[in-house]
Amino acid sequence: MDSKEDLKKIYSAAIEAVNPENAVKSHFKREGNELMLISEDKTIARYNLNNFKKIFVVGAGKATSPMAKAVENILGDLIFRGCISVKYGYTENLKKINIIEASHPIPDKMGIEGAKEIRVLLEEAAEDDLIISLISGGGSALLPLPPDSITLDEKRETTDLLLKSGASIHEINAVRKHLSLTKGGNLAKAAYPATVINLMISDVVGDNMDVIASGPFVPDNSTFKTAKDILEKYKLSRQVPKSVINYIESGIRGNVEENPKKESKVFSKITNLIVASNIIALKASKNAAEKLGYNSLILSSLIEGDTKDVAFWHSRIAKEILLSSNPIPRPACIISGGETTVIVKGKGLGGRNMEFAIQAARYIEGFPSILMASIGTDGTDGPTDAAGAFALGNTISHAGKNGIHIDEYINNNDSYHFFSKTGGLIVTGPTNTNVMDVRIIIVV
Repeated sequence: MDSKEDLKKIYSAAIEAVNPENAVKSHFKREGNELMLISEDKTIARYNLNNFKKIFVVGAGKATSPMAKAVENILGDLIFRGCISVKYGYTENLKKINIIEASHPIPDKMGIEGAKEIRVLLEEAAEDDLIISLISGGGSALLPLPPDSITLDEKRETTDLLLKSGASIHEINAVRKHLSLTKGGNLAKAAYPATVINLMISDVVGDNMDVIASGPFVPDNSTFKTAKDILEKYKLSRQVPKSVINYIESGIRGNVEENPKKESKVFSKITNLIVASNIIALKASKNAAEKLGYNSLILSSLIEGDTKDVAFWHSRIAKEILLSSNPIPRPACIISGGETTVIVKGKGLGGRNMEFAIQAARYIEGFPSILMASIGTDGTDGPTDAAGAFALGNTISHAGKNGIHIDEYINNNDSYHFFSKTGGLIVTGPTNTNVMDVRIIIVV
């Protein structure tokens, strides 16, 4: 067995399984003038297209362009107008839907332009119109529309501090929802009283709909008080711009309206459906590994926490397989998903997946039959062109022979440059999907 070649086949299967275009087509079907939503092979909703005067398409996220392509293929000229906001380079050739490219994970002015255009479309929609919403991971950064008292730069600074603090995606989005006129159900408010079908690709642990892209069409379970508590938890209250704290505290006092909650009438005509998720990707990886001859096991799609800690206990499982053939015998492929966090202290370049691999390299050194890897399904790990990286049981010794000392790179959070020199980078290019991360352990 060639573990490095097998690794590529296993993670490629995961990415293909959550192809956004195919995911939409399997859940969103049309027969004549009837539109159907399918979940677990059951029809959960039907819509007579003759009942709608206009059909609008909106959305945001790294997987939204291929989702929009699928909707255009299904609805064609029935679409009146549309606008989606996507990450730079994550585009498709669309005929009816305008694409605005913007920055992710730190929002930029083009994101604001996209958010404004989407709000205008939603506010134009009437009671007898239909809105198709296409939401995927990255939508939070791609729908930035802060209140007038907060500038984009101030919101960017807040987001950057949260990203580097070790806060979870749930916590980051709880804050962002309260600094936005689009997130936390606010696009549902703009769309009401039109009918909305909200199709989502989940990039959050547990598939919480209010967390996916900060839930623009979903009730907000968090509050301004939640946002303040998160900033205090990570000791950011005095680091974020004063305007941010003032706005959140104004909301706590009741001077700013809370985001709409589940009892609000604005959600009465919305149907939400997740069409792709992390567990689907993991199951595809497991099937691919088994076809390659590995005994395979999915640990969990719900893994969170500090990346270093996650790398440590994954390495212990790999060593357990060597020692006792538990939980499965060799040749083994252990698969897990979810999304970990990194507390950034250095000034290097990297992301949580490469951080997993560089930490794993230390834990499995001296065990040449172990390979450990972590891959972002969106094709981007942090602000880099890599999706992730892999480490072998002899990665450190080989690096040392070439004068490359791993501790220097770990201390500077510079996993990208470590693996670019040692040959461990995994580069997929933009995948146009995003269902968090896939971690793969191979023990031969």
